[in-house]
Amino acid sequence: MDTVDIIEAKRRLFELVDRAAAGEDVVVSRNGTSLVRITRVVARRHIRFGLLKGKFTVPNDFDAPLPKDLLRHFET
Repeated sequence: MDTVDIIEAKRRLFELVDRAAAGEDVVVSRNGTSLVRITRVVARRHIRFGLLKGKFTVPNDFDAPLPKDLLRHFET
């Protein structure tokens, strides 16, 4: 990971972005203090809805009240 001063980063922004896009992280600093990191954005996964359809069933009493002996463990 390379560290570049903010003034230098301003001059070389396109180069630093290309390096980050290639997988290399670049840290931008001011007066020796790290400020930000330029890094590649990872593509988000596509969500497939209905993937588990038919694999399980929800019981009819799913939202029924809990038994009293179990509820007492949640009370303070």
